[in-house]
Amino acid sequence: MLKAVSNTSPLLYLYRIGGIEWLPKLFDEVWTPEAVKNELQAGRSKGYDVPNPDDYSWLKVVNPKSTPSEWLALDLGAGEIAAMALALENPDKVILLDDMLARRTAQAAGLQVWGTLKVLLEAKSHGIIDRVEPYVSKLGDSGMWISAEIKERILKLSSES
Repeated sequence: MLKAVSNTSPLLYLYRIGGIEWLPKLFDEVWTPEAVKNELQAGRSKGYDVPNPDDYSWLKVVNPKSTPSEWLALDLGAGEIAAMALALENPDKVILLDDMLARRTAQAAGLQVWGTLKVLLEAKSHGIIDRVEPYVSKLGDSGMWISAEIKERILKLSSES
């Protein structure tokens, strides 16, 4: 089975739609760097409804050994940079990212990138959920911006349109 490194947003959005527990069903291992844990803790301290990584025994906090210096000049968050650096050091792992710049940067580095919507599609294909559409709607209600075009494409891919 696959292994993954997650940035903040997939953990956040999956948590908000009741799908964070799909990750250990889709992946043998899920890692996240300390920077992501810190971003989530900062959100929680401000009163936001965010997951606590310590509540998930299957989520392992692992830090990268180094970071490509050219990534520091990009408009990316600390969690994105650390997650991508960790995935670069562990190229057998899928990286979970939603931000377009981060996704493009990770793909340019040769990493296998999944977004939260890909996790939904995989959850359906593995029989974890019956339908993708209710979760796509919940993601929109949870703050994730999904264009009509992307929503239609996801529903087509899931054979629900």
